[in-house]
Amino acid sequence: MANEEKRGLLETLRSTLGKRELFAVAFIVILATSVIYFQLGLRQPWVERRNIVGIIRVEGYIETRSIVTRCLRLINKAMMNDSVKAVVLVIDSAGGYADYVEEIYLDLLELKTKKPVVASVVTALSGGYYIAAAADYIYALPTSYVGNIGVIGRGPPVLIPSEQVLESGAYKATGFSRLMFPFNLSRALDNFVSAVETNRGERLKFSTTELKKAKIYLGVDAVNGGLVDSIGSLQKAISKAAEEAQLVRYQVVDLESSKSGLQTSWQTESNETFMEPSNVTLKVLDDLHPPPAVHYIYLSPQVINQGALPTRSAADGSTGNASVLVDFSHGNQISWWDLDNLIAELAKRNVTVSFLSQPYELESMLVDASCFIVASPTIGYTSEEIEAIKNFVEEGGLLLMFFDPAWEYIGTNGLSQGIIAPINSLAIRFGISFAKGYLYNEVENYGIYRNIYVKNFTEMPLTENVSSIVLFTATHIRSSAKAVAWTSNVTWSSVAEKTGTYAPIAFVERGNGIVVAFGDLTFLTEPYCYVEDNYRLLLNLVSFIATTKAAGEEERLSVQYEVAKPNIPVGTEKNYTEWVNGEEGWLRWFKVSETETRIEQPESTTHYYFNEDGSLKR
Repeated sequence: MANEEKRGLLETLRSTLGKRELFAVAFIVILATSVIYFQLGLRQPWVERRNIVGIIRVEGYIETRSIVTRCLRLINKAMMNDSVKAVVLVIDSAGGYADYVEEIYLDLLELKTKKPVVASVVTALSGGYYIAAAADYIYALPTSYVGNIGVIGRGPPVLIPSEQVLESGAYKATGFSRLMFPFNLSRALDNFVSAVETNRGERLKFSTTELKKAKIYLGVDAVNGGLVDSIGSLQKAISKAAEEAQLVRYQVVDLESSKSGLQTSWQTESNETFMEPSNVTLKVLDDLHPPPAVHYIYLSPQVINQGALPTRSAADGSTGNASVLVDFSHGNQISWWDLDNLIAELAKRNVTVSFLSQPYELESMLVDASCFIVASPTIGYTSEEIEAIKNFVEEGGLLLMFFDPAWEYIGTNGLSQGIIAPINSLAIRFGISFAKGYLYNEVENYGIYRNIYVKNFTEMPLTENVSSIVLFTATHIRSSAKAVAWTSNVTWSSVAEKTGTYAPIAFVERGNGIVVAFGDLTFLTEPYCYVEDNYRLLLNLVSFIATTKAAGEEERLSVQYEVAKPNIPVGTEKNYTEWVNGEEGWLRWFKVSETETRIEQPESTTHYYFNEDGSLKR
């Protein structure tokens, strides 16, 4: 249209319309433009909405790649889009595979260098809290579950090699050393704790030791300990994020919602698997991430106890005469694999080993045996069986009892029978009781808290040249007789929930025989038997067995190792720890002269006087 024509049209409008009509036309034009503008804004909100607080949800177990990919895409979009001014993480997760958790955590650290990140916690356990720790500020509900800072690892399997499939190195297939794997877990835990301490800074009130306990805290307790900043809902978290971004007017957008306008590019992958707690088992985790694997994850004890037990075949059940008889007739959770080193060392000394596969053969097979081994039974002993074993011991036999509180040595049968009830049905007849739970030490341990050092021993042939052993998930033993070994006084009982000096090995004399009880089995097996003085203890045990004569022989077993009178010089002093009625005390032994010995105890001092031939005078 020519300029002259435009001017003519305007003049015509002015002449035909008054001021009111002109205002009305202008208003209609503005209204129409606003409607079009608003509709376009709905279709492309990221073009027009300039102040947005974005919501990113981290929910469920983080065990599948698709879940990680979704989280990383949302983080990336929030980081790259200028419309998103702040982000709120809604966390309802019990963690997951370590690598995946760390991916999300590290990306969130990058995000918060550009924009405020606030967490709103429903549940944040293990890896779920690892992710929450990346936030600038954390809100939780009063009863939210928070914490469980720790690691669960599935150790490497034992490789059974093939002649057709060849691997280039000893750890090519397994990835890790079984013996060193606890230290890998310990390093993963250190990374986790370091991340919490770095991000929480001075707000954190819990010590490193407390964090490593892997406790679960309610939201209110997590606030007191500094794991969480404040009690508050999602709305509080949104307000906080907007405040940190200095927003007065803003919109809240769930970054995964179809209303965000990015459904096509941001939608969850169609093959994503959501893992409900009821569906998560160790087998599922193993299928997703075959061992060796490390998880920042919370699993209930019931789930952990669903782990598959190793195959434990009951040897060959041979019934020939043997010096050592191993009980396999009471659902014992042991095999040749567990006793291989013990049997091999006995074989070197021409000591034969046989296995009891039927309980009705017990009495007849004990006749020619010098040692009877009972390890991890899951079926209790009858009164008739107990009487036969008591007679065996009183006539000079050696009874060795082993119990290991690890799931591999308990199994479903043991669990259904009360765990320690089967072994204690026999043990209590000799004044011995295996305790519930397991021992652990958070100060001094081998890799992880429940691999404990034992360094205090009674002087006797069984402990000769033994100064330090490591027990792998062991229990302690209550005994009316003497203990052979004690833990340090900062060792915990998982059931008693208190520290103490606990005895994992006990020794009882009964009649002409001896009973020795061990609260661990793993120390006998490879590669764990080569740690510290574990193998020396095993060899001493073998010598103990080999020098034991068959039941019924006249010589008392306890004098077999008293080969000569010791030559102890005058002035020698020895200090001992003693237990009386379950209470710890001390005893000091001092050789005053060739004919006098002084024994000092907290409440008394006793002098013993001897004739020149060594017999007690008074």
